[in-house]
Amino acid sequence: QVQLVESGGGLVQAGGSLRLSCATSERFFSNNAMGWFRQAPGKEREFVAAINWAGTNTYYADSVKGRFTISRDNAKKTVYLRMNNLKPDDTAVYKCAMGDVAAVDPPMNYWGNGTLVTVSS
Repeated sequence: QVQLVESGGGLVQAGGSLRLSCATSERFFSNNAMGWFRQAPGKEREFVAAINWAGTNTYYADSVKGRFTISRDNAKKTVYLRMNNLKPDDTAVYKCAMGDVAAVDPPMNYWGNGTLVTVSS
């Protein structure tokens, strides 16, 4: 069973920044695409960002382009989401996921439990 563990969430003021991390012990981490998704209270889960296995291709939702950056460190088996200029609408539980293909809103095979990001106005 693949375990993905997110960290780095918290409370931040609008305009602030956070960096989320997602770590795994999965031996095939470097062979898989990774993604970040989020779910706000009362809303459906939405795609945020994805990155291919090598870290050379990235994809973003329009709502976060220019503010969020996804990256990965295959040696550390960790994927990151740097979030700048946060807005109250970014408030959500952020979950990382592992899949076969990196794309905009790709299907994913494994999911973490999530980390809560709260942006105050």
